Amino acid sequence: MADYLVIVESPAKAKTIERYLGKKYKVKASMGHVRDLPKSQMGVDVEDEFKPKYITIRGKGDVLKDLKKSAKKAKKIYLAADPDREGEAIAWHLAHILNVDETSDCRVVFNEITKDAIKESFKHPRSIDTDLVDAQQARRVLDRLVGYNISPLLWKKVKKGLSAGRVQSVALKMIIDRENEIESFQPEEYWSIEANFQKNKELFEGSFYGLDGKKLELKSEAEVKEILGKLVDKKFTIDQVIKKERKRNPAKPFTTSSLQQEAARKLNFRAKKTMMVAQQLYEGIDLGRTAGGITGLITYMRTDSTRISDTAKQEAKGYIEEKFGADYLGDHKIEKQKQNAQDAHEAIRPTSVMRDPNSLKAILSRDQLRLYKLIWERFLASQMAPAVLDTMSVQLVNNQVEFRSTGSKVKFKGFMKVYVEGTDDNKKDEDKFLPDLEEGMVVDANEIEPNQHFTQPPPRYTEARLVRTMEELGIGRPSTYAPTLDTIQRRGYVTLDNKRFVPTELGIIVVDLLKEFFPEIINAAFTAKMENDLDAVEEGQVEWVNIIDDFYQGFRKRLATAEEEMEKIEIKDEPAGIDCENCGHEMVYKMGRYGKFLACSNFPECRNTKPILKEIGVTCPKCKEGSVVERKSKKRRVFYGCDRFPECDFVSWDKPIARPCPKCDSLLVEKRNKKETQIQCTNCDYKEHTQN
Repeated sequence: MADYLVIVESPAKAKTIERYLGKKYKVKASMGHVRDLPKSQMGVDVEDEFKPKYITIRGKGDVLKDLKKSAKKAKKIYLAADPDREGEAIAWHLAHILNVDETSDCRVVFNEITKDAIKESFKHPRSIDTDLVDAQQARRVLDRLVGYNISPLLWKKVKKGLSAGRVQSVALKMIIDRENEIESFQPEEYWSIEANFQKNKELFEGSFYGLDGKKLELKSEAEVKEILGKLVDKKFTIDQVIKKERKRNPAKPFTTSSLQQEAARKLNFRAKKTMMVAQQLYEGIDLGRTAGGITGLITYMRTDSTRISDTAKQEAKGYIEEKFGADYLGDHKIEKQKQNAQDAHEAIRPTSVMRDPNSLKAILSRDQLRLYKLIWERFLASQMAPAVLDTMSVQLVNNQVEFRSTGSKVKFKGFMKVYVEGTDDNKKDEDKFLPDLEEGMVVDANEIEPNQHFTQPPPRYTEARLVRTMEELGIGRPSTYAPTLDTIQRRGYVTLDNKRFVPTELGIIVVDLLKEFFPEIINAAFTAKMENDLDAVEEGQVEWVNIIDDFYQGFRKRLATAEEEMEKIEIKDEPAGIDCENCGHEMVYKMGRYGKFLACSNFPECRNTKPILKEIGVTCPKCKEGSVVERKSKKRRVFYGCDRFPECDFVSWDKPIARPCPKCDSLLVEKRNKKETQIQCTNCDYKEHTQN
């Protein structure tokens, strides 16, 4: 019989830890939280210092029965939930249910699930941190007060099934504000002049900079013609050459936010998927008996710290020196954490850098391997030497008209030998060659080409860009980003178009109501302040009840006003102008989870529904009778098909173009990625110039 009972959240974690602790320990899983506020009611007594009413979560009865049975037989109980607010709260609830003294040394925390880390953590058990528990409890109560007061109001005034939350409402408003910016954007014309220069047989590029030594923005074709008219010939004199050596430092190791952003850029992972796969890597993977059995491969994945332990640094140092040489060793000073970082534990890193991704190819799933490789490379690169680049900037002059050209080449790769951070604009790190140029040299301009441009509106938010902006504004914390993005999609407040958030009509209605009656709920600065207040509770600087009370006194007044003054919004069914093919009644536009759709007005007798098909002005290339329309797959991905389906089965992931290929008369399609749009033929090698 085991002497000690250890309780963690998940069976996978329990299985891993039990191997390390030996026969005297029995490790059980609570399967997450065991108590919570009831779903059927507020569960917060606003008249008695916001006292929460906790109940056993439905379905957890058998789990608790088993835990209580094991607890009676154990000499001592250790609570080993995750090392954050949620984990501390789980431990606190378990202590109350199992009659464990929360002031005793019952709490064990670890940042990684490895043999050494687990054994070391059990040498230093502590009492439950009530400040951490209070911070979690304050967040839970605050979110309950907001959600369970505003949501029923929205059900009454708009439609059932809506919700409003502190963080999700701010995120939704950010998406809507960006959409408004895009709609109101007025493009402005501007011009550039590009030139191809030649020194002997070597070619290089340059761009117009200015006139008479001053930078000049070109706003019209007339200004361009005036500049071109000043050029005497096509010979340019090298007026100035500046050569420099520049260092480029590696990116810091991953936090939750930066991991979600980079996984979106490089792996095309949604935030929810990133966290799910990271959880698997953290809790443990069976590496086989000879390699140590079930082992946690990464450190805890909910963190806003970039701190690295001395042990991990030393291991990385040894690996880098052996694999790449001493020149590649970094000399990184201890960096200050950002102001609102909790810094409760380390950055996300591999538990052992010696476990390189190639050694795990046969063990990990494709998604696990790709994410582990990203984490491993980022950490290793963060401990390596900066890259060294030779840069050259050249000024070329013809009759006071100045062009400039810049070039760079990697002199020493440093960390770039392992990893280079991705960017949202999809630019690649490439050497830009310039020949050996000196002041006074004369070079020829083979081509001088003016180009017209128009300013572009700000881009819609991708998941990665939204997470980054939320982090910069101090909205939410590492554990909230993925659930927030998931919620606004599940509620039908936004859709994804080309992996970018687009607000639905329903989302706009909800935010407009919140803006009128609860402006603080959708105010980014207010939400960020609340996050800082919760951090202050965690640090023991303020009582959680005071934070909630300060918020609630103003909130309850706004709530009373909204109950009286908020008008009921009836989302009327709009006639579609066509009849139902099943019963002959008129079809109408209805509002659904993903926006509007067509439905029969004779509902519920007739349940005929159809998606709204968006015509793109192209005749079906297959049947020559139907029109090509935009459709969406079950996973909400846009594709194109014939409106005569199922009679005609034409489909295409790429958008067809309303003109034939000039080379072979076949179908042209539009191919898109983050960087460019390109027109290609589906039959031959014809391509049109890319549009940046």
